[in-house]
Amino acid sequence: MSKQRFLSLDVFRGLTIFLMITVNSPGLGAEPFAFLEHAQWFGFTLADLVFPSFLFAVGNAMSFSIKKFDSDADFLKKVLKRTFLIFLFGYLMYWFPFFVVGEDGSIGISPISDTRVMGVLQRIALCYGFAAIIVRYLSVKMILIVSAFLLFGYWIILYLFGVPGEELTKMGNAGTLLDHFILGDSHLYHGDGGDAFDPEGILSTLPSIVNVLFGYLAGLYIQKGGKNYETIAKLLMAGAVLLLGAVTWDLMFPIGKKLWTSSFVLYTVGIDLLMISCLIYLVEIKNIKFGVNFFNILGKNPLFLYLLSEILYMTMRMIYVAPDLDTYGWFSIKIFQTIAPGPIGSLLMALAFTMVCWLAGYWLDKKKIYIKI
Repeated sequence: MSKQRFLSLDVFRGLTIFLMITVNSPGLGAEPFAFLEHAQWFGFTLADLVFPSFLFAVGNAMSFSIKKFDSDADFLKKVLKRTFLIFLFGYLMYWFPFFVVGEDGSIGISPISDTRVMGVLQRIALCYGFAAIIVRYLSVKMILIVSAFLLFGYWIILYLFGVPGEELTKMGNAGTLLDHFILGDSHLYHGDGGDAFDPEGILSTLPSIVNVLFGYLAGLYIQKGGKNYETIAKLLMAGAVLLLGAVTWDLMFPIGKKLWTSSFVLYTVGIDLLMISCLIYLVEIKNIKFGVNFFNILGKNPLFLYLLSEILYMTMRMIYVAPDLDTYGWFSIKIFQTIAPGPIGSLLMALAFTMVCWLAGYWLDKKKIYIKI
């Protein structure tokens, strides 16, 4: 297998982080563009592509690193440690800032009983952990079989154990019922219309593992095939087949991120394969340098920069410069909505915030600091 360095995969990871931060931090004072918001339930937008693409990138990186371990003991120690730490950081992020201020001005510990358990980093941790073990011990053929089992099994479980007639609804699907039973209402996400529903719940983690597995298989094939037109053509064909399968399955099992349907997995992986194909052509074959280093900087410290963006955003939303206006709102409304009212101002604020995070990544890169978990 070729030991070539594929800069296109690094750019893909950095582009994913860039979009992830931008989508998660829209400016206030106006509704953002529709494509930067997640679909309400079924359907698909650009925002819906970001998280599964990051999982796909995790699989890409895994294809380069998984064989480096000399023993199973070293491998399991590393994987379990990394899974635990990423999950822990995700949990602590939702517990942040760890204290609450009472009406009388007293300060107390923020109750763990109200802290969300699952979430984005938690899903990344679980998908990484399970996928790493699968690819370490199973052949490519078996990985494909396991992927099919997870996708079809998830579909079957939803219909077997969901509320009859409401199997694919927000509150009637089997995943929500399981989350309520195991975690309880107070430990779920409440930002989606006030309902206790978690888009990164326990059961929907199963199909999301496949995004990582397909990313691994794509990375493995790219290393084996090399930087050539044949590799690009086969990736394009694979992407087209998955997209066709997704839109066909959509007729019976609709594409939707919040339920992370199996058709959604095929659809996002198909798009990711098309994107990777384009990047290999532009970066590896045509040797285009424009924007490469910009996105590569984000790709060198992806988890840290994502965590930084979330903590910084939450901090700015907690610091008020007026009784009804927090810091993030002040920049959004007083500056960017003044410059460009409406969705454009909202997007400009999100991009400005993303650039602040990029500057942190640039500084880390200049100092040769790469934070690995």
